[in-house]
Amino acid sequence: MNILYQVNRRAQPIAFRELRTNQQIRVPNVRLFDEDSKEALGIVPIATAMTLARERDLDLVEVAPQADPPVCRIMDYGKFRFEALKKERESKRDHMVSQLKEIKLRPKISDHDLHTKIDAAMHFLEEGHKVKVTVTFRGRELAHQE
Repeated sequence: MNILYQVNRRAQPIAFRELRTNQQIRVPNVRLFDEDSKEALGIVPIATAMTLARERDLDLVEVAPQADPPVCRIMDYGKFRFEALKKERESKRDHMVSQLKEIKLRPKISDHDLHTKIDAAMHFLEEGHKVKVTVTFRGRELAHQE
């Protein structure tokens, strides 16, 4: 009996999706940055960079692999990853997707009902949504649409 499992994998933010850390970095020399300062420690052999990171109980993270030599930073990778996920969640929460709201009317609608529909449409527009107004005809109303 075959049971198929569907794995729901959420896309990881670009900030740490393709970053190599510690033993994954396979280049002879790197341009090294410290975790605290913005200053470069210079171009150092990968073994020296790994020992510096290990002494500080931090990770060596390749932040710019396309550079020559690749740029690495000594940082706490778990903390960096957590903060990147947190920023992504906040940006998704603040991002409002404009929806299309539809207001349906009939030709013989009463004045009060019409004003209620207009108020609802104004409320939708103030919230930043798009509003589509549809007039529906039934029966004999189709013959006299004017």
